[in-house]
Amino acid sequence: MLEQRIQQHFIDSADLKYQSAEALSKPIAAAVQAILACVTSGGKVLACGNGGSAADAQHFAAEFMGRFERERPELAAVALTTDSSILTAIANDYNFNAIFSKQVRGLGQPGDVLLAITTSGNSANVLAAVEAAHEREMTVVAMTGRGGGLMNAKLRETDVHICVPHERTARVQEVHLLALHCICDGVDTQLLGELDSNP
Repeated sequence: MLEQRIQQHFIDSADLKYQSAEALSKPIAAAVQAILACVTSGGKVLACGNGGSAADAQHFAAEFMGRFERERPELAAVALTTDSSILTAIANDYNFNAIFSKQVRGLGQPGDVLLAITTSGNSANVLAAVEAAHEREMTVVAMTGRGGGLMNAKLRETDVHICVPHERTARVQEVHLLALHCICDGVDTQLLGELDSNP
């Protein structure tokens, strides 16, 4: 019984990835172009999210600053989820909804990119970060699920929305991670050219 349940998780995850491939390839490609334009102009990517999405923000920053699969020059990325002193100071002195937006206002510059990750599309602190990014003339790459939630109303035409067509948080997060790997690979391919063999 347990093994069947585990196998079903694999099947459901694979099915959603197959279903999402065509729908998400265009916005993921747009995200690659936005991030590539940012970093080749000396800009940086600021990434944020809560819980599993915070882990995804950190995962992306690590692979972007270090490397994904190939050696290349460092690319500037900062996860806004990692400094416990900043997070607790802002949450205590202001409120939890300001933990990312104040960092975006402090660190963000015109031409930078905000990678805003929220599976529901409704995380108040991520939505506030989007508003702050727009104030700083930054492009937003939003990653959501469940139809996009409140994020739909926050984004501009120049932003990118990668919305996984599913209601279940775990499945959305699994596709988010794949999308982040596609972004890293896409940026590397644009900078370094195609690999000789398939990825």
